[in-house]
Amino acid sequence: MIEKREFYINGEWVAPLAARDCEVINPSTEEACAVISLGSTADTNAAVAAAKAAFDSWSRTDPEVRLDYVKKIREAYVARAEDMAQAISLEMGAPIEMSRGDQVPSGTWHIDNFITAFKDIEFIRPLGPHAPDDRIAMEPIGVVGLITPWNWPMNQVTLKVIPALLAGCTMVLKPSEIAPLSSIVFAEIVHAAGLPKGVFNMVNGDGVGVGTDLSTHKDVEMISFTGSARAGAAITKASADTFKRVCLELGGKGANVIFADADDKAVERGVRHCFNNTGQSCNAPTRMLVERTIYDQTVEKAVAVAATVKVGPAHEEGKHIGPVVSAAQYEKIQGLIQKGIDEGARLVAGGVGRPEGFNRGYFVRPTIFADVTNDMTIAREEIFGPVLSIIPFDDEENAVEIANDTIYGLTNYVQSQDGAKRNRMARRLRSGMVEMNGKSRGAGAPFGGVKASGRAREGGVWGIEEFLEAKAISGWASDVG
Repeated sequence: MIEKREFYINGEWVAPLAARDCEVINPSTEEACAVISLGSTADTNAAVAAAKAAFDSWSRTDPEVRLDYVKKIREAYVARAEDMAQAISLEMGAPIEMSRGDQVPSGTWHIDNFITAFKDIEFIRPLGPHAPDDRIAMEPIGVVGLITPWNWPMNQVTLKVIPALLAGCTMVLKPSEIAPLSSIVFAEIVHAAGLPKGVFNMVNGDGVGVGTDLSTHKDVEMISFTGSARAGAAITKASADTFKRVCLELGGKGANVIFADADDKAVERGVRHCFNNTGQSCNAPTRMLVERTIYDQTVEKAVAVAATVKVGPAHEEGKHIGPVVSAAQYEKIQGLIQKGIDEGARLVAGGVGRPEGFNRGYFVRPTIFADVTNDMTIAREEIFGPVLSIIPFDDEENAVEIANDTIYGLTNYVQSQDGAKRNRMARRLRSGMVEMNGKSRGAGAPFGGVKASGRAREGGVWGIEEFLEAKAISGWASDVG
């Protein structure tokens, strides 16, 4: 049993001020694998006080100094890659091969992209030739609270911690209490990089406790949160009285629009993307919209692909999907699969219950529903499991109507060989991101959505500027630098 009860505050590992143990459950076995502590208001206050005390000095460091620290974090992160992979696999159920190949490298990817983007940040900018004595100063917002989820732990931690450091902010990180082990490793990495005391702090806790304490704290200037729309709304309301900036990266219900002229791999690509990380990705293409002329054959292809998706424990080597993260998540997904059946969707793969051969662990059968209508619960709610809904459409206009008929707006997908059609669709789809023909967004592209998917823009220059305030200055003496 791993015991990691301490918090990282002011450059040291400190015991909680009040004991409150929380077990971390291995989702492959349903057994406790670690014990952490959940922080109290007093613990949160101590972490915020440390961050506040460190802010003046850190915010005024030369940007190149901050960049050097980030490079040291990257070096230490790479050195601890296997430890990180094992922690992620154990805590949230990512198969170890996927943890090594996708989960851990997502952190390195973001660190590298922020290092590149940082070169384009001008902290003192001219307003324009019409106002030669005006400057815009981009200044760190202050102490920030960073609240991260369990599904892609290092993807989200690095998307928040690294740009906040580069911007000159100090911070308190609250990782998910369901998957805290990887963030404990990350705090050890930051410590190894020699960051000044108080710049980075981490307190484990739940949303009701530490999450609320950060959201309401008078000395926290900004909350950056990734998680559910429900929690995002609660954080926004809790932060209102202290006039914080609130950056939310929330859920999604992505439409994958497959036209009759899509390439041969489009269906397989869509199914595998939906099931990746056991469906626990906010940008998963969970609604497959299919042009009616190829609908029947597309359903057949999707079912054939689902039959090849293997399910297995996270610690086993090989390419398979693991369990979902928790008992609560498992029960939610089972209820939504049953709801799909009850509301008349045609179950063509998977279904309720565990896959054959499993009587333990939070394993879900890779599931596909056909003949789904967009008013069904499975088409409206974010399931966050390996469940795909296939919906027919008649023409481009109908596809746009169905795709946009959702409270979410994170990522949509388009599959077509007609470039003009793709471009029209990309402009009309209401989402923060559109990916077409299987081509991923480029390094430094902003990640974020609209509507109930939140309004954050994480990654690249946009991700760093989330943590900066613009100050307008007149009468600048340009002759003295």
